[in-house]
Formats: sequence, structure tokens, C-alpha cells
Amino acid sequence: MNLAATLANSLWTASSVPAWLRFSHALHQPGVAQRTLLLRQLHKNADTAFGKAHGFAEITGYEEFTRRVPLADYDVFQPWIERIRQGEANVLTRDAVTHLIPTSGSTSARKLIPFTAGLQSEFNAAIGPWLVDLARHHPSVLGGAAYWSVSPALLPAVPEESAVPIGFDSDAAYLGGARQHLVEAVLAVPAETQQLTTLDSWRYVTLLGLLRRRDLRLISIWHPSFLGLLLDALPGFWDDLLHDVAAGTCRHAGEFPSAARWRGQAAAQPARAVELARLNPHFPARFWPELCVISCWGDAAATLALPDLQRRFPHIPIQPKGLLATEAFVSLPLANQHPLAVMSHFFEFLDDSGSVLLADELRADAEYEPVVTTAGGLCRYRLGDRVRVTGHVRRTPSLRFLGRTSNVSDLFGEKISEAFVVEALREAFSGVDAAPAYCQLAPEPSEGGWRYTLFVECEPRVEWEESLDRALHRNPHYACCRKLGQLLPPNVVKATGQSSTTRLLAKTSPGTPIGAIKPATLSGHCTWKRTPPEC
Repeated sequence: MNLAATLANSLWTASSVPAWLRFSHALHQPGVAQRTLLLRQLHKNADTAFGKAHGFAEITGYEEFTRRVPLADYDVFQPWIERIRQGEANVLTRDAVTHLIPTSGSTSARKLIPFTAGLQSEFNAAIGPWLVDLARHHPSVLGGAAYWSVSPALLPAVPEESAVPIGFDSDAAYLGGARQHLVEAVLAVPAETQQLTTLDSWRYVTLLGLLRRRDLRLISIWHPSFLGLLLDALPGFWDDLLHDVAAGTCRHAGEFPSAARWRGQAAAQPARAVELARLNPHFPARFWPELCVISCWGDAAATLALPDLQRRFPHIPIQPKGLLATEAFVSLPLANQHPLAVMSHFFEFLDDSGSVLLADELRADAEYEPVVTTAGGLCRYRLGDRVRVTGHVRRTPSLRFLGRTSNVSDLFGEKISEAFVVEALREAFSGVDAAPAYCQLAPEPSEGGWRYTLFVECEPRVEWEESLDRALHRNPHYACCRKLGQLLPPNVVKATGQSSTTRLLAKTSPGTPIGAIKPATLSGHCTWKRTPPEC
């Protein structure tokens, strides 16, 4: 047991107990908790430019709130956020905007989301209960190091002009204050690794940090394929990694920007290097004998990559995360369910008829689009996600993420949605031993016409094209387009060059850490194989 890590983990968990108690109490009365949050938020921001424009000071209840503030997407907030970027204060929130956080969504260009101390507190109101519940079910997780996804931002070559910093130097900065320092004390891979600007150096340094920590207890990532792609680089780096573990060195230490320093230098570990040398780099589960749990996305497109992760770590529990976006913390894992984060933000839900419902009005098995009002200044903001109510935790709905509502490809009237594609791929690869850990479907022009191409991060099999076409035929619009010859049969190709997963994510989501991007299973980008995405 690592005493320093145990102390830091225990202090962080203990500091989260009050948030867990408040959340547990709110699960019994989500409606009361939600309305209290809303009125507190409106009162706090009544004197902001946005609050004055929408009469926050006169709002005394939810119904008046809906009359004065319309539902909105990012385009509505972009002019307000641009004012913040230019340095104007008191625009959306009374709290100062400390950072603008880049996010790609799943289908659109990059967005900048205001981050404030209030939003940080809202995130901690969900992270705290999750952490306490994790420690209750996996108490040994407190006894060692953790890997929290720290990936290169791959920022644009030309720095952006902004009076407010864009992005964080560390993923742990989301927590802020003492919690941030406690997290950094147990990180297996130092936060400065995010400052590396090439994928190869980032992969190497990340793997080096992980290999040095035999006491690794927790891996927390976003998309499950993120870890698989990282571990696939192990064999190529193996000899160099063993040398650096033994010597306590890092061959990429000189590549850190001057603003960052390499804190990963450690005492030489010759015994650890000898232990690793006896193991096979293709079977990483044996590297960390005390690993307790892997936390990652487990819904929608992520379900396709879970079998690969389970194959690599056959005896390690994998805990599916809830729905977490840059804009808001929507649901969290708790006792094998994913209740709404009722103590974090104010939530509304759109049903298929366009009606708006509150958290205590949702029906089991029904599907909705979440709408959030946050301490970051977003009001009645449509997240563009689709969720299904899988049950209730006490009186609070438990949610499952289904996919993006706005991600639809419709070249000839086929109307293929991301949620449908996820189900089609699950059907196409059912029973397949080596299904791709990550794949993405996109329209492609060819000599005979248009078709859908499935890009995979492995060698494709011929039979996959037939099973994919059969699964897509469940969409009657797609079946009609195929029958009319508007669409050719789909094909499956290995992603290479500009279309490889990591390069694609970096290109379509500049400035967003790769590990935090939600890769879309359906893309509107075309001509991937020939040129960078342009459509």
C-alpha cells in the first residue's frame, strides 16, 4: 500500500462525504432540489447582461422562467461568449469566467464553454457522490495511484487571441482548490503530460508513467477505445520503456514546453523493470496486479469498444460512466444505476412531441433530450443528447445515453441517425470474436455513386460488409435508397492516414484533449480516404 496515495485519496473522499449526503437526500425529492437550484441561479445572475435582457429579477417561479427564456442551442450563446472572450465581465454570470473550455460536440465545429467557480462547484456536487460510492464498493481503490485521462490538446499552431484562457493545463483543474492538489498527488501520469504536442511523445510518457506505478488502482478514461489505442503502442516502445523504468529517466523529458516541467522523474526502479521484462506487452492486465476498476463511457457508441477493453482486462470490473459533457454533468454512476445529477444543474427534458418536462415528471422507458441551466451561464441550453429513462433511484430518474439527437446523415432521404447506427453496428458485429474497438460510418463518393463506408481501426473482414448492409436495411428509408440504386452497398476499410481515429479527432476537434472527445459513430464528413474531411 502506498501511504502517500492512501492519505491523499482518503482526504479527497472524506471531503466529498457532505456532497454525497446532500445528493442522497435530494434523490428522495428531486423536484424540490431542482427548483431551489433554479431560483438560486436566477437570483445570483439577475444583474448580468443576460439576466437583465431576460428579466431574471422578475422571475419568481419556473413557469415565468420558461416564458422569459426560450430554449436555445450554442448559436444563441455564441455572441454572448464572444463578449466574454473579448474581456467583458458580468455577461452571462456574476462569477468571473476563469477559462473557456473547447468542446467539439459530435457533429459541429468547436464550441467554447464558459467555466466559472460556480460551474466547478456544480461538477464537484456530482463527482463527490460518485467518488464516495466508488470507495464504498471498491475500498482498495484508495490504496494506490490512479490514472485520470490526460491527453494532448494538440492546439492550433497559431495561438488564439482571447482575454480569457482557452482550455485547462490539467484535467484535474476541473476540481479546483485543495481537491485538485489531492488528485495531482495520486496521479500515475503527471498533468504536465498534456503539454506534449506530438502523439508519439505523449503515448510514450503516458505509458512510462503507468508502468512505473505497480500500485495503480483506478483507471478513469472517457471512450474505452482511448485506452486500447494507447496500449497498442506498448510493443513498439517496449525496450525503451524498460530502460527508462530501470534508470529513472525519460527520453522525452526535453520535449516539454518551457512553461511545464517534467515531474515524472523518479528513482531508478531496476526491480520493476525486471518484473516487467518477464511479462508480455500484448497482455497489459498483468502489469498492475492491484488494479480495482476501470471507469469509462459505456453507452451508445462506446458499447462497441467495451468488449475489446474487457478482453484486455478480463478480471477487472468496468464501471460505465454516466452522461458527462463539457457543458454539464448530467448523470453519474451510483449503485449500478445512473441517476440524474439533481444537485448539479437545473434540468428540463424535451419529449418527442416537443413538450418540456421536469426531472420528477419523467416516465420509465421514455426517451428525452436534456436541457440544462448551469452556473456557467448557459440557460435552457439544449445539449443535443438523447437519453432513455431506465428506472428510478428512489424518486430520481436513472438515465442511459443513446446518442446525439442532431447527428443524422440524409444524402438521398435515408435519414440515418447516430442512435440507429449504433444499434446497427451492434447487430452487425454480434457474435464476432474480433469486432473493431472503434469504428465510424461516413458517406463516401465512388465511381458508381455514393455509399456508406465504415472506417475501423483494424484489418476488416469481407463478411462485415454484408452484415453491415443487412443491419442498415432495417431502416426502411435506407432500404429504399439501396433498392433504387441511390446508395451502393457499404464497404469496410481500415482507417489510415488522414482518416485514422487519432488524426481525425485532432482535426475535427482542435484544442480539445483527445481523451475527452466523444467520437461520433456517424459522421457527415466525406472523402476521408482521399483528402482531409471537407464536407
